[in-house]
Amino acid sequence: MKKTRPTILLTNDDGFYRETIQILHRRLGSVGRTYVVAPDRERSACALAVTLRQPLRAQKIKPRVWAVEGTPVDCIYFALQKFLPRRPDLIISGMNPGPNLGQQDVHYSGTVAGAIQGSFHGIPSMAVSLLPDTNGRFDLKYAVEVVRTIAADVLAHGLPPGISLNVNIPAPPVKGVKITRLGWKFYDPEIIEKTDPRETVYYWIGTGTPRRVGDAGTDVMAAHDGYISLTPLHTDMTAFPVARTARLLRVAKALRRLRP
Repeated sequence: MKKTRPTILLTNDDGFYRETIQILHRRLGSVGRTYVVAPDRERSACALAVTLRQPLRAQKIKPRVWAVEGTPVDCIYFALQKFLPRRPDLIISGMNPGPNLGQQDVHYSGTVAGAIQGSFHGIPSMAVSLLPDTNGRFDLKYAVEVVRTIAADVLAHGLPPGISLNVNIPAPPVKGVKITRLGWKFYDPEIIEKTDPRETVYYWIGTGTPRRVGDAGTDVMAAHDGYISLTPLHTDMTAFPVARTARLLRVAKALRRLRP
């Protein structure tokens, strides 16, 4: 009996046309049959946003490639319910041209959201982001080989329930690989004020220069020190050590006294 090839869904938050996702579509054929369902334009920093209050359009660009007028999460819904011939064996979100490191990036990132949404559906999922070299360039050829290696292992062995993998790949020369935990990148956003030709004031929110905080075991430090960072992310955000603290128990006790 002929073995069915694994189905791999590719998405991102930068747009279906970006070379970083198209090269995955072309080069991952050795590990599975790839499909691209991605936004029709850049949707960076949209996190887990779902479009609920306006209609969406989707266009088939070519075989196995669709552009959706929506967010990465919208794209996952479209892929699973409309476009793919069967449930994917793996979802890869990225490759993002720029890092997604630390707790703030992970919560803001549309790239990471694509992987988390896959985990919500019980599908092994990974988010992939790239760090530039000193000239601002990305080594896509090397990054694809990293992704191919990880994808082959995840297809063979899966991921634990509720876990997605956040991968950040520095530019060569790469010192090695570290399994990391989330660090911090503290942003001090600048609000840039300008005036349009009709003398109306408008604003841009800039990122400023983030400050990295963490030790060598965190993703922010490992990636910037030249290591591939593999960070497992869990969809369960419960702070279990706090769940039975005296403060919360007092609140619960006070609430029990209330009468509706």
